[in-house]
Amino acid sequence: MDFAFDARTEELRERLLAFMDEHVYPAEAVAEEQRAALDSPWDTPPVVEELKAAARERGLWNLFLPDAEYGAGLTNLQYAPLAEITGRSPQLAPTATNCAAPDTGNMEVLAQFGSPEQRERWLRPLLAGEIRSAFAMTEPEVASSDATNIETRIRREGDEYVVTGRKWYISGAMNPNCAVFIVMGKTDPDAEDVRRRQSMVLVPRDTPGVEVRRAMTVYGYEDHWHGGHAEVFFHDVRVPVSNLIGEEGGGFAIAQARLGPGRIHHCMRLIGMAERAIELMCRRANSRVAFGKPLAAQGVVQQWIADARVAVEQLRLLVLKTAWLMDTVGNRGAHTEIQAIKIAVPRTVVDILDRAVQLHGAGGVSQDFPLAELWASARTLQLADGPDEVHQRSLARRELKRFARS
Repeated sequence: MDFAFDARTEELRERLLAFMDEHVYPAEAVAEEQRAALDSPWDTPPVVEELKAAARERGLWNLFLPDAEYGAGLTNLQYAPLAEITGRSPQLAPTATNCAAPDTGNMEVLAQFGSPEQRERWLRPLLAGEIRSAFAMTEPEVASSDATNIETRIRREGDEYVVTGRKWYISGAMNPNCAVFIVMGKTDPDAEDVRRRQSMVLVPRDTPGVEVRRAMTVYGYEDHWHGGHAEVFFHDVRVPVSNLIGEEGGGFAIAQARLGPGRIHHCMRLIGMAERAIELMCRRANSRVAFGKPLAAQGVVQQWIADARVAVEQLRLLVLKTAWLMDTVGNRGAHTEIQAIKIAVPRTVVDILDRAVQLHGAGGVSQDFPLAELWASARTLQLADGPDEVHQRSLARRELKRFARS
């Protein structure tokens, strides 16, 4: 990437690139071997803790948080090229730098909406990488792409909230270090404004009634690196009213505030995945011979690589524009662009990864290359944080409204 960023961003980029070359890439195979030898597949391989220590020592820690009190104090535009780099090794690099979802979004929520007591109890250890967390929103019985459909109940009884419901694909919940859930549910299911019915509460994992029932697979992968995606039941779980985040009825607004940065962070990392796919394609094409000549000499392979490079450059510009708008006019002002990247980036990166898989033949779908797992991750992001069709619907309505007759 040849963009000229400000001096601080460039310095962090160089430091992060060196960290990836010297520590992260060599640790990928080590982490796989260590994980296979663990008593539980959800335990953290020792090399991950070594990476975290090395990242902190190099000042590559909490880069995602724009609030300088808690994080690196970078703007979205400054963070974009750094997140892209970590996306080249999404299993290790985001966790190593304490920039992995869902902790990033949860830390943002606590920093922005949490009480001083909540920040002290939960945000501080999250910032230190001492615990992990989960965000419990998605439900199997309703279309969770519309947050107003959420059925989990959070009813008040005296000085407590009682949480009852079933959630699934709750990222991070299988990790033994997951200490707390941010749970979204309805505190006032009959409120006239459907966007004021939901609230969020903090639920410690060890609270009686919390049942982490099973890990959900994603295209057959259990995603051990990010603590899995669990099905979780809340059986009349009681927490003090002080565990409410913000105000009653504020859950929908908090969710929207959380999802905006989350969407662009995913897109930043996806570009890194695409860059790694292009690198693997080129290395494979130069090293393999078929029908008497290198794959690199095959016209169709050249077309795949050229199209991939053009697509990545286009996506990067759109993501950087979106980051700049978020910094200058806010998330609301960048709404169209946030939706645009959420539609365009996963879809395009899936296509690039699919070509890379094809170029690698049987190896492309095997565990010997990262492509199959990267493809599954990218394809899932066409559903996560709102499916493509929801964003297309909203974006189209906004465009139509601009040209509607009065």
